[in-house]
Amino acid sequence: MISDDIVVIAKKEIYTVKNITELNILKVKYLGKKGYIKTQFLLIKNLKKEEKINKSIILNQQKKKIKKIIIKRQKEIELEKNNKNFLNQKIDISLPGKYIEMGSEHPIKNIINKIEKFFVKIGFEIVVGPEIEDVYHNFDALNIPKHHPIRTEQDTFWLDKNILLRTQTSNVQIRIMKRSKPPIRILTSGKVYRNDYDSNHTPMFHQIEGLFIDKKITFIDLKSILILFLNFFFGKKCKIRFRPSYFPFTEPSLEVDILNQKKKWIEILGAGMIHPNVLKNVKINFSKYTGYAFGLGVERLAMLYYNIQDIRLFYENDIRFLKQFKFNNFI
Repeated sequence: MISDDIVVIAKKEIYTVKNITELNILKVKYLGKKGYIKTQFLLIKNLKKEEKINKSIILNQQKKKIKKIIIKRQKEIELEKNNKNFLNQKIDISLPGKYIEMGSEHPIKNIINKIEKFFVKIGFEIVVGPEIEDVYHNFDALNIPKHHPIRTEQDTFWLDKNILLRTQTSNVQIRIMKRSKPPIRILTSGKVYRNDYDSNHTPMFHQIEGLFIDKKITFIDLKSILILFLNFFFGKKCKIRFRPSYFPFTEPSLEVDILNQKKKWIEILGAGMIHPNVLKNVKINFSKYTGYAFGLGVERLAMLYYNIQDIRLFYENDIRFLKQFKFNNFI
C-alpha cells in the first residue's frame, strides 16, 4: 500500500542528517534500486491497468519531490560546511594584500615603437597592409624577376600559384603608391614570412620599411636620414659604414653596417633610390619624381640593442627571459 505522507516522513528524516554521507544513505533508502519508490513500483505491477496508471503517477510525483528535497539539503550541508571552514580561518588583516605585477610590452614591440616614434616626429605616416599577398604586389611590381630565387618554395610560403605569405613589407609601399600621389612619406611595419629557421632566422619575423617620394629627392637625402636614425637608435658614438649593394627595386642600392662591441661590422639594413621601373609600374612619373626606400629587420636591431645572441629567444615565451625587459619600455 502506498502511503500518502511518505514525502513528509522522508523530509523530516532528511533534515535530521548533518553530513553528505548520511544524506547518501537516505538517498539510497528512498530512491535506490532496492529503495522505497522502486519497491512500490514492483508492488503495483499486478494491479488493473487504470489503478496501475493512477498509482504510477503518484509514485513518480513522490519520487520527484523526495529528489528535490535531497538536492536542496545537499546544498545546505555544503554551504554550512564552507561557512564553518571560513569562520575557523584566522585572517591577519595586518598582512599586505597580494601584489599583481604590471605587465610589459614584448621587446620586439618596444623596438617597433621606438623606431616609429622617431620617424613620426620627422613627418612619416604609419601605414599597414595585408600579410597574405598576391604575386604582383609582392614580386612583380617590385621589379623582382620571375627567375629570382626568393620566389621558390625553399624561400617563400605559397598558398597557391598566385597567393603567398608576404616576404617583405614592400607590398604596402606598392599599394600606397598606386592610390596616392606624391609627395609620399610613409613607414610600414609588420610580420613577414620566409622559409628559414636557425639562431639568426625565424620563419616569421618583423620588418620596418620607409618610403619617401617627392621632387628632387637625392641619394644624399637617403644617407642623411639613415645617419640621423642610427645616431638616434644606437647613440652618436655609433660607427656606421655604407656599402654598395643590389636590390631589384632600388638603383643605386646600399647596405648599412654598424660596428658592434666585438669590433665586427654587422649589416643592419638595406636601402636605395627607388628603381624607375617600380615608379613606372605604379604610374608615377619617374622623370618628375624620385624617391628612396629603406628596410630593416626588427629582430636584428633588437638583438644588437639588447645584446642577444639567439633570435629564437624572442618567441619561446620563457617568462624568465621576458621579465628582463619589464623596465626597458620606451616612453
